[in-house]
Amino acid sequence: MDIHQLRTFVAVARERSITRASELLHLSQPAVSAQIKAMEDALGLALFARTPRGMSLTGDGERLLARAEQT
Repeated sequence: MDIHQLRTFVAVARERSITRASELLHLSQPAVSAQIKAMEDALGLALFARTPRGMSLTGDGERLLARAEQT
């Protein structure tokens, strides 16, 4: 996991949307999705629950967000 992935993670968590996070970060939606998936795979955790209304943090995602914001 690198700083770019953490920045992407925080943007998705705050916006609750890959689309809005990708616009904020000036990245494509597939790039943002790939970074989130890579983080989840590397950590072996589900960080987001994907719903029709957007992305919501799981418990593990909330804990990571707290630490990422401190960083």
